[in-house]
Amino acid sequence: MSSPEVERYEESELVERASRGDQAAFTELVRAHQNEVYTLAVRMVADRELAYDVAQEAFVRAWRAIARFRGDAKFSTWMHRITVNTAFTHRDRRKRTQTDSLDDIYREPESASLSPERGGESAAMRGPLEDALKELPESLRAVVVLKDVYEWSHTEIAEHLDISVTAAKVRLHRARKSLRLTLWRHQDEEES
Repeated sequence: MSSPEVERYEESELVERASRGDQAAFTELVRAHQNEVYTLAVRMVADRELAYDVAQEAFVRAWRAIARFRGDAKFSTWMHRITVNTAFTHRDRRKRTQTDSLDDIYREPESASLSPERGGESAAMRGPLEDALKELPESLRAVVVLKDVYEWSHTEIAEHLDISVTAAKVRLHRARKSLRLTLWRHQDEEES
């Protein structure tokens, strides 16, 4: 028996065990395929952080559906299909909830070479941004600060706040939307 046939046999055994609920067997399948799933996700969504979420969700979906895996195709082919579907789901979800990051709303001057006008605009936004952050409910403020200031992942935020990753994403979207509206309102008031 050649090496690929041995690996295919071992993989089919792991799939069989995983389909009966053996989490250790499924963990071995994840280890064997995590790099290719992540690479495919990066290529699909062109965002490394989102690709991590896509890959993770793809494996969750696979675990939930492993008992229905018929073995008509290789496990890797099945995982690719799940990964692509998950990437499309995330892409569609992202389009519906597209928001600007806090960095797009406000940036510190990055160098002394900034024009005095841009430096003044940036400094002028600090107060209104801090005020807008204070207006947010604590649950939203925590998520936007952890994500946009400290650059935590959605998973880290969810674990820290004891909420789901989906809840962290929803809260971040709501916080950014609220901040944007508050800052626009502030700008309109100043122009009046």
